[in-house]
Amino acid sequence: MNKMKKQSGFTLIELAIVLVIIGLLLGGVLKGQELINSAKVKNMATDFKNVQVYIYGYQDKYKALPGDDGQVANHLTGATLATTGGTVSNGVIEGKWDSTTNTDESVLFWQHVRLANLASGPTTVDANFYPKNADGGRFGVQSMTGFTSATNMSGTYVACSRGVLGKFAKQLDVALDDGDGSKGSVRVVLQSSPSDGVTAALDSTVYDVCMSF
Repeated sequence: MNKMKKQSGFTLIELAIVLVIIGLLLGGVLKGQELINSAKVKNMATDFKNVQVYIYGYQDKYKALPGDDGQVANHLTGATLATTGGTVSNGVIEGKWDSTTNTDESVLFWQHVRLANLASGPTTVDANFYPKNADGGRFGVQSMTGFTSATNMSGTYVACSRGVLGKFAKQLDVALDDGDGSKGSVRVVLQSSPSDGVTAALDSTVYDVCMSF
């Protein structure tokens, strides 16, 4: 008699173990992504908080505004005096927050606070000079005078972070303000369409997030 061949396969227990392992791996991946996203939002929020420290720290030390300091050559070795974007020593950080004109006050703001040891980063204006947020978007600051990226904002200064996904923008607004991107000190706006801001950002849409102080 021919012996019947024994069929091989997975038992229910083995399948259950495999499914449990897959579930654990997926859970770990999702949790890891959640932690990465949370870290990005915290990093972006820190950018907004730190820029206030830079301004007030520089004012306390040199009685002037970084970028607008007309005596910066006497205050800091190797510093550049702003020659465009406005008038130095008038108490206004002039020039757009996202300017790429090397001699604008809003650009040289970063050189001055770095040379003053208030912030880290390169002090020579080149491609790596401009500060970036956690997603690689431009981050910058200017006085509210002449600010056009968002409308109807109040305050003395404004800092903006570019290329922020809507899901992060909403979390930033909750962490720093009132959770409504169309009012308050934090505004969520489309780069191509300045406005008061959007009430509820779309998760996959990219925005500029601006905060006044």
